[in-house]
This record gives sequence, C-alpha cells and structure tokens, in this order.
Amino acid sequence: MKIEQSELKNLTGVITLTLEPADYQEEVTKQLKEVRHKAQIPGFRPGMVPVGLVKKMYGKGILADVLNKKVGESLQKHIEDNKLQILGDPLPSENSPKIDLENEDTFTFMFDIAVAPEFDAKLNGKNKLTEYEIEVTDEMVNNQVNSYAERFGEYVQADEVAEGDIIKGLAKQVDGEIVKENAVLNPQYMKDKKQQKLFAGAKKGATITFNPMKAFESEVEVSSLLGITKEQAQELKSDFTFEIQEITRHTAAKIDSELFAKVYGENAPKDEAEFRAKVKAEIEANMAEDSKYKFGLDAKEAIMKKMEKLEFPVDFLKRWVLATNEKMTQEDLDKDFDKMLEELKWHLAKDQLMKEYNVDVQKEDVEAYAKEVARMQFMQYGLMHVDDQYLTNYANEMLKQENQLRGIVERVAENKIYEALKGIAKIEKKQISHADFGKLFS
Repeated sequence: MKIEQSELKNLTGVITLTLEPADYQEEVTKQLKEVRHKAQIPGFRPGMVPVGLVKKMYGKGILADVLNKKVGESLQKHIEDNKLQILGDPLPSENSPKIDLENEDTFTFMFDIAVAPEFDAKLNGKNKLTEYEIEVTDEMVNNQVNSYAERFGEYVQADEVAEGDIIKGLAKQVDGEIVKENAVLNPQYMKDKKQQKLFAGAKKGATITFNPMKAFESEVEVSSLLGITKEQAQELKSDFTFEIQEITRHTAAKIDSELFAKVYGENAPKDEAEFRAKVKAEIEANMAEDSKYKFGLDAKEAIMKKMEKLEFPVDFLKRWVLATNEKMTQEDLDKDFDKMLEELKWHLAKDQLMKEYNVDVQKEDVEAYAKEVARMQFMQYGLMHVDDQYLTNYANEMLKQENQLRGIVERVAENKIYEALKGIAKIEKKQISHADFGKLFS
C-alpha cells in the first residue's frame, strides 16, 4: 500500500492511500471461500456453490468491506506513526477519484485532515492564583442549627392565626354559587397586605370576608384554593367568606438530644456544644468545596487565556461538525460554533496538562466523586446524612449512564489538574467572608 501526505498548510493537509491487488486480494479470496461454504442457494448443496457465482453475487460487497477496513486501519496507523494531533476525523476529500469496483483493481482514496496548532497551556510561577479561605461565623452556625430545628419540627393545632399558619375551612362565594369545603390557604403568601391582615389574629371558628383575586392576584392559586378552573378564576371578582375550621402551625424542634439524633443518627453529639461544633465542621467542609470550585474556575480562566490567540482550521472544523452530526443545521452551527471552539481549546489544553502533570484517573477516583455528586443531590432535598451504602448504590447506578460517567471522569481529571497547579503556580491564600466570596461570582 502506498501512503502519501501533502505538506500541511494552514493546519490542513491531504493523505492519499493507493491500494493494489496485492494489498487486498488475499483477504477478499478468504472471505469469498467462507461465504461459499455458508451460502444457501437453491439448486446447490451447501459448500458446492460455484466460486464464480459466489463472486458474482457477493464479490463487490466483500471487496468494498475489505477496502474500507484496510483504508481505515492504514489511515489510523499513519496518524499514530507520525504523531499527528488530528482535529475531528479525516474526511473524504472532494478531489478523491471515483471508485469503480467493477472495472478497476487499483484504488486511490484521499482524505482531508486538520491538525491542532502548537500551543503551551502550562502555567508557571509567574501565574498568580488565589485560594480562598471562607470564614465560618457564629451566625452561619446559628442559621444552620435553626434550619435543622425547623426541618425536624412538627405541626400542631392552634386557636389563633399567626404568621406562617396554614388555615383550613369552608369558602363560600358571597354573591354566587361557588362553595369549597376543606379549602386551604396560607395568608403569608397573599400579595395584597390588606387582605392578609384580615386573617391576622383571627380565631378558630371565625368567619372572614375577603376577595381571593385581590389577595393572590394569580388565577392559578385561586383556582387551586376554590377548586375551579383558571378561566373561572380569571373572571372572578366577588368576595368570599371563609369559616376557619383548623389552624395548623409549624413549630421548630427543641435543640436537644432528640434533635441531635434525628440529624446525625447513631453518631449523634452528646450535647449542644458538640452539636454546634459538628455543624460548624460541616459548613467548613462545604465552604472548602466552594473555594475549590472557585479556584478551578480561576485556574481554567488562566489556562484558557493562553489559548485565546490560537488560530484553528475553522472551515474544516465546520465541515466536520456538519458531516458527523445529522441533526446539525448550518444555522445551528453558525450560532454555536464559537462555543464549540472554546470547548475544543479546553479539551486540547486538558490533554496536554494531564500528560504534563501525570494525571491518571482511577476507578476509585470516579466512584468517590460520583458519591459526592449523589450526596450533594440529596442535600438539595434536605437529606443531609444519607446512609453510605445507599450513596454507593445510587452512585453506581449513576455511573451506568454513559453521559454521566463521561462527565464525572472529566470533572475528576479537571480537579486533579487544578490540584497539581497548586504546586506550580504562585498561590495566594486569602481569608474572605461568605458574603464577599459570593460577590466574586456576580
């Protein structure tokens, strides 16, 4: 097989492969024999079909398959042997000669290629990065303790409406026929303060006259309250009476051993001081993760700054994207290409830095990160201390999803790169309040 590569110009070139019978005939003959032994053709016993008939029926398809395989393998070997940092995939050249399987025995294939520009994404001691140490205040600890107390509190019945109470009762239209039993409302969410005040201090058994649409200003809320359609609620202007039958109040849990056990289970603290210390340690751990996230953003920005002036073979890349994404339109490509190019730059930079810093992503790293992702997801739903085995099972299910697995592997690799940079770039440690830290993202 003859392989030639043109000189690279503007990061693009052409690879030409020429195959003669000696390159493919042996494999074609082998496959024809295999087909002959297996072919089921009426009038012939198995294995006794004439070679000429088999070749006539299957020869062209077998030849095409063999040529495609030979070309693919040879193209990949050429790229690897010459250490070409290919962008995308080789694309069939528009100048490729037509392939005539019927009348020719020497075939020429031409592929357009594009390579990455030379770059250096590595940071050094001249690059300054800040590692923030976020202060955890007594107020933050108190807020979290109170949050736990609220979360593990209970609902009790009250005799008089106070702020935040949920009211249940009978709603009747004053000048109409709408009646809703067991109607539920929370005056705290009324937009109109005058309507809200009508319920303040009202006692169980009292009847309040109010206007639902003035109170809530939303047909969705009013339709839910009265059990009517949104269209009916839009037309509703009349007042309603509301007979208060139940007043339900949420009360926070006492900060005692019972609360400690609900929050931490078997490892519950023995007293309030130990409880607050554990809460503070949790907040510090979460703040450390936030700081780590910010460091990663800043490190990525510093790396990408070194990539911003690079020139890429844009025409080839656009052609490749359209060729490999059937659903991609030219309009979508024009809209999203700049973002795609930034992602490509980051991908190239990561590959270089992983080799430079000997970053190796192990299975254990991926599993540990998946558990952390799972833990954060549960925390969003108020589940602060999920059993470790349950987290492990949840993470394992997550890793079965190809997209999630790929994303987690990328995050682990990035985090390892950022960690390596702490020993390379000039790092300034800076204490900062939680409020000021939040302003860094705005």
